[in-house]
Amino acid sequence: MTDHYETLGVARDAGQDEIKKAYRRLARELHPDVNPSADAAERFKDVTHAYDVLGDAQSRAEYDRGPLPGMGGAGGFGFGDIFEQFFGGGGRSSGPRSRRQPGQDSLLRVDLDLADVVFGVHRELRVQTAVLCETCDGAATAPGTSPERCTQCGGSGHVQRQVRSLLGNVVTNQPCTVCQGFGTVIPQPCHTCAGHGRVRAERTIPVDIPAGVDTGLRIQLPGQGEVGEGGGPAGTLYLEINVRHHDVFSRDGDDLLGTLEVSMPDAALGARASVDGIDGPVEVEVRAGIQSGDVITVGDRGVTRLRGSGRGDLRLGVQVVTPTKTDRRTEELLRELKERTRAPEPQLSQFKQGLFAKMRDRFHL
Repeated sequence: MTDHYETLGVARDAGQDEIKKAYRRLARELHPDVNPSADAAERFKDVTHAYDVLGDAQSRAEYDRGPLPGMGGAGGFGFGDIFEQFFGGGGRSSGPRSRRQPGQDSLLRVDLDLADVVFGVHRELRVQTAVLCETCDGAATAPGTSPERCTQCGGSGHVQRQVRSLLGNVVTNQPCTVCQGFGTVIPQPCHTCAGHGRVRAERTIPVDIPAGVDTGLRIQLPGQGEVGEGGGPAGTLYLEINVRHHDVFSRDGDDLLGTLEVSMPDAALGARASVDGIDGPVEVEVRAGIQSGDVITVGDRGVTRLRGSGRGDLRLGVQVVTPTKTDRRTEELLRELKERTRAPEPQLSQFKQGLFAKMRDRFHL
C-alpha cells in the first residue's frame, strides 16, 4: 500500500502548510495540461488522493492511526475481503471520506473582434462561480468552532449492520447516515456558506489572450474554476473563443483576406494606393493591366501566428469597377479607347469561373 507521505514527499510530522505546498508543487508539475504523459496522469491521481487524506486534519488523524489489526492482516486476504466483495463492506472500511471535494470545471465564452486576435488582447473577465467562503476559510464551521466526532459511528464514517444471507448472519460496513460518511458532524455551520465552505459570487479574472486564437479554440485556466465543497481545490476554467464577423476582412489561417476595388483607368495604367488595414495604413501597388480576380499579396500584415513567430499575409482580391454613369465627353473618350485598343465585340468564349469562385481558388493556391 502506497504511503501518502511518501507520495507527497513530506515527513510524517510535516505541518499542514508544508503538505499544502508540496501538493501544489506536484500538481503544477503533473497536471495533464502541463504534462500529458500517462505516467504523470497516474501520479497526479495518487498525489490528489494523498492530499485529500492528509490535507484534512480529521482524515489525516484517522490515517495516522492505521488499520485495526484483525482477520486478513495487513497484506492477507480474509473473510472481511470476501464480505467486501459480496456485501459492500465486510469487516473493514476505507475510513471517513473527506469534506474537501474537488471543484467542478467551468466553461465561459469569450467574444473577440478580429483586431483582437492580430496581436492578442488583455481582458478582465467577470464570472459567476463558487469561491472560497471568507468567513470560515472553507472549514464550513462557524468561527471559533470545529467539527465534532460523530457519536453514531465513532468517527469512522461507517456503521456495522447485521445482514442475513445464505452464509448466515454477516456484518457489513455502510456509510453512517448521521454524518454522511464524513466521520464528523458540524453542530454550528458557518452562517455565510451554510456549512459548504464555499459561496456563489462574482469574480474578476485577468486574462492575457494570445494572438492567433480562432473561433472554437479553448484556453485552459487551471485553478480558476469552481471551488469544491468544503473548500476543496478549484477546477479548471475553460475559455471558448468566438471571433466576431468583420465587415471588411475575413480570415484564412494566419492570412487576412479582403477585396480591393480598382477603377478601369487604374487597372489599365497601374496605380499606388494607401488602404486601411486592420492595424493601420497599408501601401498597395496595382500593376498595369491587372484583372478582376487577381490577388495582391502584402506580406506580414496578417494575423500573428499562435505557434511560431511572425505574421501571415494580407491578400487582396482585385475587383475592377466599371463606371455606371458617364457624360458625353467620357463616352467619347471610351469610344476612342475602344478603337485604339481594337477591343473585340462581346462574344462567347470558353467557360470561366465567376469572380468570387476565381478569387477563392486563387486564395487557396
